[in-house]
Amino acid sequence: MQTKENIQNIAPYQPGVLKAGAIKLASNENPLGASPLALAAVKANLDKLQLYPDGGCVRLKDALAEYYGLTPEYFLPGNGSDEIFHFITAAFIRPAERVLTAEVTFSEYTFAAKLFAGAVDYAPLQDGKYQLAEILKKITPQTRVIFLANPNNPTGTYFSATELESFLKEVSGDTMVVIDEAYAEYAAAADYPDSLRLLKTFKNLLVTRTFSKIYGLAGLRVGYVIANPEVIAYLNKTREPFNVNTLAQTAAAAALNDGDFVRRSRENNAAGKKYLYAEFDKLGLKYYPTEANFIFVYIGQDCAAAFQKLLERGVTVRPMRSFGIRDAIRVTIGTPEQNQKFSAALKEIL
Repeated sequence: MQTKENIQNIAPYQPGVLKAGAIKLASNENPLGASPLALAAVKANLDKLQLYPDGGCVRLKDALAEYYGLTPEYFLPGNGSDEIFHFITAAFIRPAERVLTAEVTFSEYTFAAKLFAGAVDYAPLQDGKYQLAEILKKITPQTRVIFLANPNNPTGTYFSATELESFLKEVSGDTMVVIDEAYAEYAAAADYPDSLRLLKTFKNLLVTRTFSKIYGLAGLRVGYVIANPEVIAYLNKTREPFNVNTLAQTAAAAALNDGDFVRRSRENNAAGKKYLYAEFDKLGLKYYPTEANFIFVYIGQDCAAAFQKLLERGVTVRPMRSFGIRDAIRVTIGTPEQNQKFSAALKEIL
């Protein structure tokens, strides 16, 4: 069997482990469930499943445009942010051209690059944080796309508005800069970037967001990219027809109006963050302050073994071995009850 060389070296994505009855704090899902407005919209459209989806996502793009104060031409929805990354590398990466990102960050950036025969360069993190100055040093004439997660997955750290703007000024307009803001709605730092404000200044800037996290629609798979209309038009050429299903489009458009659910999700996250910080402090564990809905924490023992011990106690987390880190886990911030169960289990295994 003849296969493409770039595919041979791709490792399939490893999803989080599920266990019946266990609380799942492994995949950064919203512990409050899904947006009630989105659920109502799904139920109201169950009798339309015999019809193909709106191939242009017109209603969803209109809703996004109204929400952000832009025109629909600035938006392109996808089947989760993962598909958006494929749009980008399909459009801009030719064989052997390069993607640049960080060493410890979301694995889908590497996957998207390799899928289209691109090469990947990595810059180091410092204290779990992107070092934009180091990324600048690694740009070459072959660098076509830079992926930056803000907040970063799995560390939850962020870079500031000043850092981002200074970085963009140094990057050639021929290199596309993708800011993955999957967790932006959770970010509370005063200097977290308003990246959309920069779109008209930097034509090579693309911002991706998702409905999977704070809106609780991970099971429907819908994300979107915001960029200059000429970039969106180019990306649209790489999109499969009917790529976002009817229920996903309907739920996402409705969720944008659910400010109450977003507020409650943020409040739950802030309280859970404070609680878990205090628990980690009592145990003397190092962790990174987070702007997302998860915390990266060093536990002082092998994370794969710790994962199994926690699983036996009815809690699933994400061990960081796949990121090359043997003594840390990433835990989603849950409800108060879930956080307490996780904390009790962690104390037991430590």
